[in-house]
Amino acid sequence: MATNPSLFQYFSQAQRGRGLLENVFGPDFMQKQSYFTVDSATGIFNATYGRKVWHALNNQTRFWNALPRVVWGNSVGWRVRTDRGSGRSRPITETGSLPTVDISNIENVQSLPRIVGTTFGAAVKAIFTANLEGGAGDILAMEHENAEIDHVKEINEELLAGSAYINSGGSTTTSTVPASVAKNFKIGDSVTVYDTSANDWINTGGVAVSAVNTSTGVVTHGTTTAAVADGDITAIFSRAGMTSIDDIVWEDGAAVGGTSHANYTANGGVRAYNLTYADRTAGTWNAGASVQYNSGTGRDLSLNLLDNAIMNIRKNGGEPNLILMGHDQYFKLERLLNSQQRYLGQEEFEVGVGDERTFPGTRTGLILSTYLGIPILTDNDVPVSVSSADAVLGQNVYVLDTDSIEIAVAQPTQYVENRDYFAANSLVVRGLLYTMAELRARNIWHTAKIADLNT
Repeated sequence: MATNPSLFQYFSQAQRGRGLLENVFGPDFMQKQSYFTVDSATGIFNATYGRKVWHALNNQTRFWNALPRVVWGNSVGWRVRTDRGSGRSRPITETGSLPTVDISNIENVQSLPRIVGTTFGAAVKAIFTANLEGGAGDILAMEHENAEIDHVKEINEELLAGSAYINSGGSTTTSTVPASVAKNFKIGDSVTVYDTSANDWINTGGVAVSAVNTSTGVVTHGTTTAAVADGDITAIFSRAGMTSIDDIVWEDGAAVGGTSHANYTANGGVRAYNLTYADRTAGTWNAGASVQYNSGTGRDLSLNLLDNAIMNIRKNGGEPNLILMGHDQYFKLERLLNSQQRYLGQEEFEVGVGDERTFPGTRTGLILSTYLGIPILTDNDVPVSVSSADAVLGQNVYVLDTDSIEIAVAQPTQYVENRDYFAANSLVVRGLLYTMAELRARNIWHTAKIADLNT
């Protein structure tokens, strides 16, 4: 045995190379602390740490995993047929005239791909020293792995970002929203502010977000024509990142914090795919999603609300195949069905939704996996509603037909590494992950939302 061996060497030699401890732990799980600890009971010793770094973060990206992903193709838009033509179909008598020739009404929708980027890096000296005894190992590889996790998490958060929130105050250059929802605003977003006292928009168009404080809820943006006040609504005008599912269900005549969207003009509000509310409801095109709200007053989730959301999508020709909710509403739904439990024997099952699986369910018990045969998926990033009194309510519920929703990928996630020290003017290795994609809703009316729910 070597003189003064390291802890890992000791274990390896004591177990004769590939003994039990080496097989169980491996080298990545052995790391000495760099300083001595003195304890009256145990004397002098070195604490031992593993090289593996465990995550104390929720890294789930279940909505992203569940959605179908397709190749972008060679176009940036799509066409939607919105009516059958006037009088082009009718009965014809034996000698009667033919129906009037008419053409279908076609609406054009377009969206460019959006880019999401994540950077990481490590100094050359840190990379070297981390591989010495007691070091963390290959820290560049570790940060690369962490960046991949963070990258997909960012995409998931963008896909589930809320679209509008009530303010508790502000100024001409700031909006103050509840701190827990500030993350829904991203640097580069364009926002617009609605003055609830004057029933009009403070700014006719978007002003760019330059900073977001998730501790205080302060969103810093371009100058509005009047100061943001308590009760005003700050809404996304256009996204810097991917369109969110909340953007898609936005322009529906519903309300935020008790203020009806019906008051909103073409100058404000979310413009998913650059479509205004007037665009989405013009003529024969009914592109408004089904949204059930309660004017900024919290209420409990009910089976009637859920049934109506499903029914409305089916009325519009869709077939719901995903119910998306937060954990709070999942357990409320579980309790709702308590009275319907039947003790006829239990069969456990799970349902696959894209690359995700539902929670384990029982066909006759309380633990849910589906509702009316529709898989239930929970995601911690599902946005919340905010009451008219600025109180944060529970997470929303979304009922979706994923045959009408897709992630169109222009460029799958790319990795770029830069070791040009002269260009960086420092001995640092830098890495970049970026994805170019966009959420596309082919049929906006095949989506539904239940808002203003208690937590």
